[in-house]
Amino acid sequence: MELRETTKQDTACIKTTTPVEKLPEVFGKGYMEIMEVIGKQGIQPTGAPYALYLNDDMSNLQIEFGFPVAGTVEKEGRVEPGEIPEGKAAVDMHKGPYDTIGDAYNRLMAFIKEKGVEPTGISYEIYLNDPGETPPEELETEIYFPLYT
Repeated sequence: MELRETTKQDTACIKTTTPVEKLPEVFGKGYMEIMEVIGKQGIQPTGAPYALYLNDDMSNLQIEFGFPVAGTVEKEGRVEPGEIPEGKAAVDMHKGPYDTIGDAYNRLMAFIKEKGVEPTGISYEIYLNDPGETPPEELETEIYFPLYT
C-alpha cells in the first residue's frame, strides 16, 4: 500500500448503473463494445481496462468503465470520452479472485485512516490481466482511492 500521485488519463468508456452481481456480464459485453467503437475510430488503448466506482451502493452501483486511450473518442452509442482522475491516491494491489477483493478494500481503508487522509468517495480498479486467460488466484487488480488534498 502506498500514497501515489496519479496523472489524468483520457479514456473511452461506458457510464451505467448496475447491481454488483451483474458486473461480470456488464463488463464482458461493455469492454467488447468499447473495443469495437475505438477500433472503428482508429484509436488504440494505451493501458489496461479500468472501472471507476462513483458510489458504494452494491445494489445500484454507478460506474464508468473502459480503457485509457491516446486522443479523443467521439461518442458513439453508449461509448463516450471519459477520464481517470489525477491527484493523490491511496493504492493497493489485490492478487486473487475478484470475489475476495473486499479484503483489499478493507486494508486500504485502514491504511487511509492510519495516514490521516480523506478519500473523495470514489474508487477505481485497474485490471492488469485477463480473467478469461488467467487463473482466478493469479488475477492482479490495482485499487485506487483518490484523496482530497
